Amino acid sequence: MPSIAHNLELILGRIRSAAERAGRDPAAIRLVAVSKTHPAESVREASDAGHRAFGESKVQEAASKIALLPTALEWHFIGHLQTNKIRRALPLFQLFHGVDNSGLAGQMDRIAGECGAFPRVLLEVNVSGEGTKFGFTPDALKSAIGPLLELPRVRVAGLMTMAPYSDDPESARPFFAALRRLRDELELQTGTPLPELSMGMSGDFEAAVAEGSTIVRVGSAIFGERAPRGA
Repeated sequence: MPSIAHNLELILGRIRSAAERAGRDPAAIRLVAVSKTHPAESVREASDAGHRAFGESKVQEAASKIALLPTALEWHFIGHLQTNKIRRALPLFQLFHGVDNSGLAGQMDRIAGECGAFPRVLLEVNVSGEGTKFGFTPDALKSAIGPLLELPRVRVAGLMTMAPYSDDPESARPFFAALRRLRDELELQTGTPLPELSMGMSGDFEAAVAEGSTIVRVGSAIFGERAPRGA
């Protein structure tokens, strides 16, 4: 079985190749290794291979791992954040992917004020319009972006989306391109840079890189299949 270090090397190589094909600097794309459901030992193996950024979707699970691992690691929250978990999550994560509504952003801002935190967030956009996905519609975000950028504590760093599942990675490209165009439009509308585009996962990250992604989230291709619940 290939090692986690070997898998990381392969994924980073594919990111470099995708960036070069698109005429982009590979250094402009960060890999978040999605470690949710995988044990701290697996994260340590990736860390020993030189990787630093990891993604978790459950606050309690992340807290238990973070306590066991080097303090220099960078943690990304990639799940749907429940409001009753905000206070515990704020000190754990350096970037929150998927802030999907104004109410959640406002709650984060209020609690961050109480905690002395300045959380960096990405706003999740449901580009595809799928009913099973969270996120702002593009039109709703155009209306909400002004007040979101005025929140005193929350720092909006960019946007995030997930393309519909498909066996053909190229089918994801129109959705990634739509997010990039929306980001460009919002920057013109507000005059505020939104540099981060979190898009692309194990099955479609090369297509996302081609369309301007700055953060890709890859789990199974690095750590193997997720451990079953209750295992």
